[in-house]
Amino acid sequence: MEDLKEHETEFGYNVMAAEGAAPVKMWTRGVPVEDGARRQLMKAAQMPFIFKHVAVMPDVHIGIGATVGSVIPTKNAIIPAAVGVDIGCGMMACRTSLTAEDLPDSLGHFRSAIERAVPHGRSSGRRRDKGSWHQAPKTSEAAWAKLVDRFDVITDKHKIIRNSNNLNHMGTLGTGNHFIEICLDQDDRVWFMLHSGSRGVGNRIGRYFIELAKKDMEKWFINIPDKDLAYFPEGTDHFDDYVEAVEWAQDFAFNNRAVMMQNVISAIRHIMPKPFKAEVEAVNCHHNYVARENHFGEDILVTRKGAVRARKGDMGIIPGSMGTRSYIVRGLGNVDSFCSCSHGAGRVMSRTEAKKRVSLEEHLDAVKDVECRKDAAVIDETPAAYKPIDAVMDAQKDLVEVVHTLRQVVCVKG
Repeated sequence: MEDLKEHETEFGYNVMAAEGAAPVKMWTRGVPVEDGARRQLMKAAQMPFIFKHVAVMPDVHIGIGATVGSVIPTKNAIIPAAVGVDIGCGMMACRTSLTAEDLPDSLGHFRSAIERAVPHGRSSGRRRDKGSWHQAPKTSEAAWAKLVDRFDVITDKHKIIRNSNNLNHMGTLGTGNHFIEICLDQDDRVWFMLHSGSRGVGNRIGRYFIELAKKDMEKWFINIPDKDLAYFPEGTDHFDDYVEAVEWAQDFAFNNRAVMMQNVISAIRHIMPKPFKAEVEAVNCHHNYVARENHFGEDILVTRKGAVRARKGDMGIIPGSMGTRSYIVRGLGNVDSFCSCSHGAGRVMSRTEAKKRVSLEEHLDAVKDVECRKDAAVIDETPAAYKPIDAVMDAQKDLVEVVHTLRQVVCVKG
């Protein structure tokens, strides 16, 4: 494991390899990769059930158990921490019939309307969390009604999951890097775009099964390179229960984004003097999830932790950061990447590091053209905390083609 260097190939990726580990194919040319991420990737590659190789996207950085920006294909086993606790986190975007000329000079009214329509952020204490519904609207109730029967089956077996935010988080944004934006594309057409996942209930499911997998490793005396790579072998009860729960959480996340988008569109319609059509083009895709897929002629499990499926013709979304460009892309079906692409720019600074290294003045300059929060509390999300999106896109030009280039004019952060 001492050799953590990437070796160039004639293809679009570099390779890391070590004795006793699967190869690691990295689409990282021209972008920085921390040594800690390389070590983490090689530990994952040592797991005996890795299928073929691990694929690494240009936004790769250290995560818990597995790196963010990695594609982990497995045969007959699943690693809950590789999926993570924000199960089903992903993006949704839709183009409207509006253009830049239809927007007012001042967009503060639009940001306020979105902030009223979608609970965001988090508050603790005796009062209601501001990031959840006090009384869920009909859009949330309708989405939850499609999921509740399966939820009851899961929580009958794993009762601790029941005590989680579910209905009151359906159609809410969350915190951290989750956001809602109004964007303009290369033709000055207006898009709505958002980023969120399965919220409190997905977090509860993820943490519960990660700990369950660790206990199973102890019970079976299985040694692994990192305790966060604890896994469930296929054929065990916990494997089946986890797959059932994670697929449900992914469906929750998909519906959560759809409800938020519905509420954003409704909120803008109430303040927009001109009627408009929405979802002229729409994309809703996960980037933290696991799925059963066929690759190289075999049925396997593919875990994408910070990666988007990019089969030939698949539409996806690769956001930059607040203050930089984002992209609507079409997959090229690159088989070596397990038909995947990056899920964003990828961090180069931790949240703590960004707050120490980036001044408020530097942050304000970076987001001067965006209607957004401009206080010190959002410096951890400043553009300088992320890799240059142009370099990230160039490193994966054999994975996706750009269909639309977006720049945000309004950004709502949790």
